[in-house]
Amino acid sequence: MNKAWSDHDHRFSIERFLALGRQKLDLNVAIESNNVSIEAPRGDHVLNPGYGPSAETIAKGLRPAAVLIPIIAREEGAQVLFTIRTDHLPSHAGQVAFPGGKIEPGDATPLSAALRETHEEIGLEESFVDPLGYLPPYQTTTGYRVTPVVGVIRPGFELVPDENEVEDIFEVPLEFLMDPVNHTRESRVWKGRERHFFVIPHGEHYIWGITAGIVRLLYEEIFIS
Repeated sequence: MNKAWSDHDHRFSIERFLALGRQKLDLNVAIESNNVSIEAPRGDHVLNPGYGPSAETIAKGLRPAAVLIPIIAREEGAQVLFTIRTDHLPSHAGQVAFPGGKIEPGDATPLSAALRETHEEIGLEESFVDPLGYLPPYQTTTGYRVTPVVGVIRPGFELVPDENEVEDIFEVPLEFLMDPVNHTRESRVWKGRERHFFVIPHGEHYIWGITAGIVRLLYEEIFIS
């Protein structure tokens, strides 16, 4: 094993992360893209009981989406890649995100959708991605059922961000993200009601909302479940 991936003796190290991930995550349990009418057990509503998509939205079917959690095998230690969405996008403008988007009819699986969207957004070639497995679907208050895909990224890739969607790209150490001491809860009043969410600040970047919720989900699935 590459020394950079094995020289940490830390409970949230990449070595332990990969060992647990291979035990707990599975690519053979993908959520069918057309089976999205059942409320997901994880999501924004966990911190906000009773505050989520309406019963009518759930009955019609939550909109399927998929994101890639790109874990890069850097020599200096594993890093997780994030994007910053451009300010003019109709939803979540200017926010930190994982690459991904809606699952289209032509996508065979959530993995296919996540890889396609990642290539469209930042130019990452599929050949550099070693999929580790799926996390449980994450439900958003806006009516999406997001399937996160954990992928280990081999160095040597080149990124070409889509300037219409991606303002910037940055990386955060995996060990920082997996340490729950760095996860805090905050709240804001939105549409007349207090909404609670996770926040993971790192340097100049403010990771919050759905993205922070998915990071928290990753931590819980790997180190708690």
